[in-house]
Amino acid sequence: MTTNARAGGPEAPASGPAVLPRSASPAEFVDAARAGNHRAVARLVSLVEDASPALREVMALLAGRGRGAQVVGLTGSPGVGKSTTTSALVSAYRARGSQVGVLAVDPSSPFSGGALLGDRVRMQEHATDPGVYIRSLASRGHLGGLSLATPQAVRVLDACGFDVILVETVGVGQAEVDIAGLADTTVVLLAPGMGDGIQAAKAGILEIADIFVVNKADREGAEQTRRDLKHMLQLGPSDLAGGGWRPPVRLTVASRGEGILEVVAALDEHREWMERTGELARRRLARTADEIEALALSSLREQMGSLLEGRGLPALADAVVAGRLDPYTAADRLVAGVTA
Repeated sequence: MTTNARAGGPEAPASGPAVLPRSASPAEFVDAARAGNHRAVARLVSLVEDASPALREVMALLAGRGRGAQVVGLTGSPGVGKSTTTSALVSAYRARGSQVGVLAVDPSSPFSGGALLGDRVRMQEHATDPGVYIRSLASRGHLGGLSLATPQAVRVLDACGFDVILVETVGVGQAEVDIAGLADTTVVLLAPGMGDGIQAAKAGILEIADIFVVNKADREGAEQTRRDLKHMLQLGPSDLAGGGWRPPVRLTVASRGEGILEVVAALDEHREWMERTGELARRRLARTADEIEALALSSLREQMGSLLEGRGLPALADAVVAGRLDPYTAADRLVAGVTA
């Protein structure tokens, strides 16, 4: 189950026909989506999620149409207030006229494969705003906090004219570091009283965070959490003398909108730093290379599956189980059979 909230302000483009027939061509959906029809945007994102055969044509039509949207990733342990913070950031960006897309990665239903939290109840205040598009993506068992479809969904929203794309991870704790490879800026959220300072050190989050946000700062221990983070950052490697970036730590109470403008200011500062140093271009190049590699490997797996079956993979597996072969020898024979 996935749901879409669409939104925007007076400056939002005309949405064209409210409904396109499902028989419409990919080119018609692309044109409608780029004209501001969020139903068409939803259809394109669905093609991405379903790995539709029409996706190749869609991506070819979108090539070169991206506007360089600012991609912000929000990650952190469950319960720190990621959805509430995302909603508050949407409000802040909308207040200055930005078109905002939100991709919220949720756990998957074991039955339907859809997103369990697809209603995004904490973001319903934006559901009638035509300058906001909100989409839940099912993780479908993919580790790292993201869905396999997320990079292509980001590409769709960028080509459809969104200025800012907020990507909220599933909230899986120590495994959700994939967001660092997808976002221009990664925001790591923590909350006092949850042991998040220790968790950050254990999970290697210090390395992926560009900005730390201690949410629920009205609770006891918020200042201590901030001090702990700053102390850990000082102990880590630093290239400040060479113009490097040290992640700032901001305090927020997202449910009341407190501290959100300071977070937006930090996001702006980080983007300016990346543009000035060339880091933004480097990250986007690396992100695109990873995306191409993932697509190529996925295609190879599909093509190799039936080929491996025909080249004796089941028999080799049986030999390893029976102790007649070791796995390395079996793998060597399989590769030799495929490449011969």
